[in-house]
Amino acid sequence: MSGAIVKRTPFFKILIANRGEIALRIMRSARRLGHGVVAVYSDADRDALHVREADQAVRIGEALPAQSYLKIDAIIAAAKASGAGAVHPGYGFLAESEDFAQACRDAGLVFIGPSPEAILAMGNKAGAKEIMREAGVPCVPGYQGADQSDAVMLAEAGAIGFPVMIKAVAGGGGRGMRLVEDAAAFPDALRSARSEAQGAFGDPTVILERAIVNPRHIEIQVFGDRHGNAIHLGERDCSVQRRHQKLVEEAPSPAVTPELRVRMGAVAVQAVKAIGYEGAGTLEFLLDRAGNFYFMEMNTRLQVEHPVTEAITGLDLVELQLRVASGAPLGLTQEDVTLSGHAIEVRLCSEDAAHDFMPQSGRMARWQMPDGIRVEHALQSGSEIPPFYDSMIAKVISHGTTRDEARGKLICALEDVTAFGVTTNQGFLIDCLRHPVFARGEATTAFIGDNRDALLAPRPDRGSDLALAALLLYVTNPHAPPWQRGRSLAATFPLGLRIDLGHGVQEIEIVRERDGSYIAARNGDRFCFAIDELSQDSIRFHHAGVMEHAQFLRDGDRLHILHRGVTLSVRDLTLAPPESASAAGGDGKVRAAMNGRVVAVLVKPGDKVAAGQPVMTLEAMKMEHVHTAGVAGTVSSIDVAEGEQVITGKIVVEIEAAA
Repeated sequence: MSGAIVKRTPFFKILIANRGEIALRIMRSARRLGHGVVAVYSDADRDALHVREADQAVRIGEALPAQSYLKIDAIIAAAKASGAGAVHPGYGFLAESEDFAQACRDAGLVFIGPSPEAILAMGNKAGAKEIMREAGVPCVPGYQGADQSDAVMLAEAGAIGFPVMIKAVAGGGGRGMRLVEDAAAFPDALRSARSEAQGAFGDPTVILERAIVNPRHIEIQVFGDRHGNAIHLGERDCSVQRRHQKLVEEAPSPAVTPELRVRMGAVAVQAVKAIGYEGAGTLEFLLDRAGNFYFMEMNTRLQVEHPVTEAITGLDLVELQLRVASGAPLGLTQEDVTLSGHAIEVRLCSEDAAHDFMPQSGRMARWQMPDGIRVEHALQSGSEIPPFYDSMIAKVISHGTTRDEARGKLICALEDVTAFGVTTNQGFLIDCLRHPVFARGEATTAFIGDNRDALLAPRPDRGSDLALAALLLYVTNPHAPPWQRGRSLAATFPLGLRIDLGHGVQEIEIVRERDGSYIAARNGDRFCFAIDELSQDSIRFHHAGVMEHAQFLRDGDRLHILHRGVTLSVRDLTLAPPESASAAGGDGKVRAAMNGRVVAVLVKPGDKVAAGQPVMTLEAMKMEHVHTAGVAGTVSSIDVAEGEQVITGKIVVEIEAAA
């Protein structure tokens, strides 16, 4: 099925048909092996780091992926214009497009990945399951028929038995996937999955699978070459997910015994040999409590989480990809693969975990990654995070001799991540790693859902964090009395501050005592701080008998602060007029909660709606977000059209409140 002649195919310059951290990751290995590198970019990425770091860069279109990173003709033309002899697709976008692989072949370019035939065979979830069954791989029961009518899909879901999974056949990254608990919820979930699949992959076709309750998500990394060799590099455990998208990945899995690893690895190698697979690939399985595993899908590309496999094997997976693509044999046998220690990776995303992981975009005012640990990213202070692409902005990877050592290193590193200006899931990741269930190695795909309240609960000392933020707003205000070490001639009068946390306003009083310390009073609680050092971006202070430090950035009336792994962004509203209830939709106007694209208008003028009823669906960073009516009433106006790109705060639907 490889469709390739066994010969060496030399290439010297590689075009990377991707963006961000994976583009830089590929550049690093390619340059080490003596290859030149070419970047492509959309209008939104003109000033991106991967563009500036490349030897050459070619514009391929406008901001939306369909107008740039998904334009096959534009990427082929860029390769020709730059003189590249090979194309590396990275992951996402066109990485699993057989049409793209075929276009590269037709243009005389080496596609650094499997053949178009293999991508076609394994990229379709329905077809891949049939191939796997024939190869003796256990599969989840389900429906993958050609009849996609609503009635047939509902009937098949009932025959399988709820809960069921709806999955886009061309899907990946959790997009076009829905877990449906009962028949009543099925029609809306089916529509949403199809819409998301069409927007992400250009194909609304879906399959149904029985939902395996609380499984582990285990994947086996495989490699094949055109000489008939195939090996596996062990497993990765990717069970910690939100919205079916991975957040934490580790290798090896705490649930996989050496005997199970041998069995799963043998099945995976048998499968790739059956299709003559060439290059890097991953077979994904669900592992139940009894140790039974079921094939889900195969990803015919490099995975986001490949660094954990690199950490425990000592291999460079991109180097192996380049070697295989040039026609050389792998140069490894299964006996050569040894696993050492434990590795864990987290995906740092620009999203608000406390508000349903809503994607965030904007300017990253300060960006500083920790030393002494592997971090894959493509940002720097001042970088813009556009709303058009995936919300993942960095991967932080730790390796230790034991799982506990790797987990501890990763927590310490995350506490030192400085990301000011755009909300991230930094604190949420730390809480996941600290949670007893994860610490014991017992997390399944239900981990976040089962422990959501605990993971999202404010930490016990949140009050002192808010008080510290208020103090910093006070002492860094250019009109405030300058801070000086030591005693004060007189105590100051209480100064009331109103600070906005982004999702609520707090009233805090600040008083400077005669001994030079500060009292921050909030809701009857008093917090005492003695400042030891204060610079333009850091503070060292005593609180409750303990010396601590924090980093901060003052940006006009906004203050960003990093304290013990928690980042707060607050705004000084002391002199601002009170805000109206309109922001919550109480005025009947539904506003876009983020920059995004309108993918579904669910109502029309004249419709009667109830408060909380869905009226509009926006897509941002490859995720759909339903917007609801803030009041009951009649829809008076639809102010956007499907396909339109909107900015945060734009009025999308207007409702005349019921009398």
